[in-house]
Amino acid sequence: MKKPSSSTDRRHFIRTAAGATAASAALAGQARGEGVPSDKKLKVGFVGTGGRGTGAAAQALSADDNIELYAMADVFQEKIDKSLATLQKNGDLADKFNVPTKRQFVGLDGYKRVVDSDVDVVILTTTPGFRPLHFRAAVEAGKHVFAEKPMAVDAAGIRHSYDTLKMAEGKPLSIVAGFCWRYSPSRVEAYRQVMEEGMIGDVTSVYATYYSGHSKPHLNPSLRTDGMTDIEWQIRNWYNYTWLGGGGLVEQAVHSVDKIGWVMGDTNPIRCRATGGLSSPQVGTGNIFDHYHIAYEYPNNVWCHLASRKTPGCLNENADFVRGTKGTLIIGRGSDPYIEDNDGKIIWRYRKPRTGEANMYQVEHDELFASIRSGNHINDGDRMLHSSMMAIMGRMSAHTGKEITWEDAMAAEEDLFSSEGEMQWDQPFDPGPVAVPGTTQIAGIGQAGRKTSKA
Repeated sequence: MKKPSSSTDRRHFIRTAAGATAASAALAGQARGEGVPSDKKLKVGFVGTGGRGTGAAAQALSADDNIELYAMADVFQEKIDKSLATLQKNGDLADKFNVPTKRQFVGLDGYKRVVDSDVDVVILTTTPGFRPLHFRAAVEAGKHVFAEKPMAVDAAGIRHSYDTLKMAEGKPLSIVAGFCWRYSPSRVEAYRQVMEEGMIGDVTSVYATYYSGHSKPHLNPSLRTDGMTDIEWQIRNWYNYTWLGGGGLVEQAVHSVDKIGWVMGDTNPIRCRATGGLSSPQVGTGNIFDHYHIAYEYPNNVWCHLASRKTPGCLNENADFVRGTKGTLIIGRGSDPYIEDNDGKIIWRYRKPRTGEANMYQVEHDELFASIRSGNHINDGDRMLHSSMMAIMGRMSAHTGKEITWEDAMAAEEDLFSSEGEMQWDQPFDPGPVAVPGTTQIAGIGQAGRKTSKA
């Protein structure tokens, strides 16, 4: 994989600009454009054609009447074939495909060919390690973007993407993130009751859970055929490698991190401390933890906790408990969001419309394409990177066993995505071992946030 043509590519960026950019996250605000008239067909490019990506593509194609899927890319042709076949089964999308073989791009550089293929909008749904490079290419080319969460897997990728946001400032581009709960009508209204109506008073703590079974078990090593390279094998098992997926906290429980960030006004936590480990190793290889507990400290002794576990046979729960001086918002306990006062009396409950609640996955695409048509562009950029970085910060604390300040997390010399230089499909690649808290070191991270040199 060749480096981007930008003068600030990812490797150069971490070496020369870590301090300045880490200190201040650029806010790429909304910009107004002329909009795109309804009689102009919008062309969609689709990069990363797995299951979630295929769902996002279907939602994108359903979001506008005059739209077509124009180009696709993946590292595996069979993924493209399966995705296209799945999409074409949807009769409502029958006239929205224009993806001949010549615009089906296979390989690590396929994203560049999609971006260069005269598309208007790019859907970025590859494994997250690739996201910063793909995001940069799309913004440099002036494309509207839907980017699935998370936005990076390490501090270097976040800094790189903040630099990309600076490039987007003032441009008539829409950038929508796959933090879907921000587009959920029930969650939007619940957090409005807390943040605007003040129904629970001042927030004093948050407890969020993300408990589930294994999402993507590692393939049995016997399935690794002769000639399958390290890069191919690890991409086929991407969820289990930190450099590709970020681990369960960064790849999935980041939704719960995002909701913590949301209710705290997307302000920086002062610091975090975390625990975690691997309690049920799988057959095969990989280097991720399967459980975490993260505590984020905010001003006025407000602590926000996230408990995440990916272990079969245990309690499954995805819930949020936002406590305040007047009551508690409870989300995900088998009912619509509701608020209890300090005596346990329900004083507010979300009521679904008679026609049913809109699907949040569809809403995010509806709003993306409506903004492109109207010229009132959406830019989720700053908050989507902020929530991703909060999750990365938590993982770094758990992996090292150190308490980490926000400033040190942003400046950390953690760069997992690839070895120095260009990535090649056939290169040997050692993803590193499972972290050992108290032993694993990250340059720039030390006890109580003090910097230490890399061991």
